Amino acid sequence: MWFEGARDPIFKLFTPDLDTKQWRLILASISVQFKAELFYGRPVELRTGISKVGNSSFAVLQQAWQNGQCCAEGTAVLVHYDFIAKQKQLLSSEQKAALSQHLVSAS
Repeated sequence: MWFEGARDPIFKLFTPDLDTKQWRLILASISVQFKAELFYGRPVELRTGISKVGNSSFAVLQQAWQNGQCCAEGTAVLVHYDFIAKQKQLLSSEQKAALSQHLVSAS
């Protein structure tokens, strides 16, 4: 849930007002690896970046940090999608450029 909320800035590249009736992305896959305990009631820092940009999809790398330690890391693959035609759409050069501004290393 934290990771989904932290993807809002990326979602806004496609739907600036986050209007779900104009949504242009679909979640293709998600994985999360837990590396250490996260403690309820303590601050958590979420880090979000783009690890890969393809022709119609991209990967979002996210981390949850607590007490100076990376406690969880996840990757979500999102596809630029036309919900009316029920098919993926190519990312425009502008969208690729916007996503590329947020590239991070997967390490």
